[in-house]
Amino acid sequence: MNSHTEPLQAASTPKRTLFWQGMMAMMPLSIAVIPWGLLAGSMAMNTGLSVAQAIAMSAVIFAGAAQLVSLGLVMAGASFATIVVTVFFLTAQHFIYALTLRGDIAKHKLLTRVGLGFLLTDELFALAARPEQRQVPYLFGAGLCFYLFWVVASIAGIVLASMVPNLQQYHLDFSIVAIFIPIIVILLKNRAAIAGLVVTTVCVLMMKHLQLEGAMIVSGMAGMLVAALIERKKEAA
Repeated sequence: MNSHTEPLQAASTPKRTLFWQGMMAMMPLSIAVIPWGLLAGSMAMNTGLSVAQAIAMSAVIFAGAAQLVSLGLVMAGASFATIVVTVFFLTAQHFIYALTLRGDIAKHKLLTRVGLGFLLTDELFALAARPEQRQVPYLFGAGLCFYLFWVVASIAGIVLASMVPNLQQYHLDFSIVAIFIPIIVILLKNRAAIAGLVVTTVCVLMMKHLQLEGAMIVSGMAGMLVAALIERKKEAA
């Protein structure tokens, strides 16, 4: 009975209420991203970007991991091609996110789809794991909340970069780990997801111990492959 009534209740909820529900649901993850934003803003200034360029990078790219990795590669003197390829594979999961949400979003106007595409992050996808949480106002509220926190935190990091030298030494990058822990917990809904996580963790620990390159990418692919095979076997049964 509940499985039928929940979507109906969500559909009858006013758009403004859904919007604020989305913002409140994203608030814990938004607060957790503050150290991450501070680090990104600080790193942008340390690479030689102007204040306007640093702010624009956070406001336009809106991809925390991609921003930090690309800034790190710039500081290391990596080539443009290396940066582009690395960022592409680092954010490739967004194609899967978009395909998962396509059935709920495709019916809306182009501007709405583009806006949600821009706001789509790992955190927003985690909140949209349940079908009844995929209403456009809810997604916009959650996505906008996270975006505002990210930009404001990045601006604060830009300001702190001129006041606190070597901000990186305070290990603000730990927030990256901290924010993904609840996301992973939210998405662990079945045996396939748990198996994928276990395989990924074991593989990355082994490859790091053996000092093999590409540990994160290879381990992630191995975990996804195992999860997909288990899910496929379950559907065939």
